[in-house]
Amino acid sequence: MARRRRGRPVNGILVLDKPQGLSSNQALQTAKRLFFAAKAGHTGSLDPLATGVLPLCFGEATKFSQYLLDADKAYESSFVLGTTTDSGDAEGSVLETRDATAVTAADVESALAGFRGEIEQVPSMFSAIKKDGQPLYKLARKGIEVERESRRVVIHRLELRDFRPGPAPVVDIYLECSKGTYVRSIAEDLGEALGCGAYVSALRRTQAGPFGLEQSVTLEMLEALKQNDELAKMDQLLMPADTAVKALPLVALSESAGFYMRQGQPVLVPNAPCNGMVRIALDSGEFLGVGEILDDGRVAPRRLVVTGG
Repeated sequence: MARRRRGRPVNGILVLDKPQGLSSNQALQTAKRLFFAAKAGHTGSLDPLATGVLPLCFGEATKFSQYLLDADKAYESSFVLGTTTDSGDAEGSVLETRDATAVTAADVESALAGFRGEIEQVPSMFSAIKKDGQPLYKLARKGIEVERESRRVVIHRLELRDFRPGPAPVVDIYLECSKGTYVRSIAEDLGEALGCGAYVSALRRTQAGPFGLEQSVTLEMLEALKQNDELAKMDQLLMPADTAVKALPLVALSESAGFYMRQGQPVLVPNAPCNGMVRIALDSGEFLGVGEILDDGRVAPRRLVVTGG
């Protein structure tokens, strides 16, 4: 007999402003406990050093977390020039320090040009990528380094926001990028291009797919509501599950077509897209899930939400 899941049937997406010092999983488990939610998952890791937008999916919304994992991201970050660390950020051990007084803002701007557009990037040993089932950061902490294949990522926008000169200049950047981009790798590669080394001293995610900081909620806000036993107000902070797939074209179904869709049957929909994945809703606006256009033009269900029950 299956074990009954403990917690409330909470559904929706919480846009959390993750605090510094917590791993993504620690932040998830804290939020899950505060909501007393039966099921929850996060949408890609943010390092403990990093803060900012971390969408958390509850209940039925977990079915669409991959769309947020695959979405573009935006960051604000600070790099310290003149020093390299084993992790590429401020939490690592210093490997080498050089005087970078000679580096100018113009030097940095010139070097940043090489990081825009499609680039090849070798993931850090301190990333969450797995090698033979083991996260790289766990191997790194044991002093083990393994070969990593470079990955192609896209840097849509990369701006130098500020430059503070000195023996250890600090560079503030703004970055919009594709999934799988490692900011620490950009810092390390920039430091190498400048001939002085660099590491990430601060990192804040400002956007993840459709969600930005303006929609985010802090753990302190949730704690305050929980202490006052205001679960209804907490639930009102959740975004609908379909916001995770807003980028997909919408296909609206009649009640009768929706009935067959819920039975797992493909249905024919007039004026539907010719191919690809689609967002499915009833004419009434009720979200059903996501589907795929078949070769014969019908819409087949792929991930449907369960309502009631």
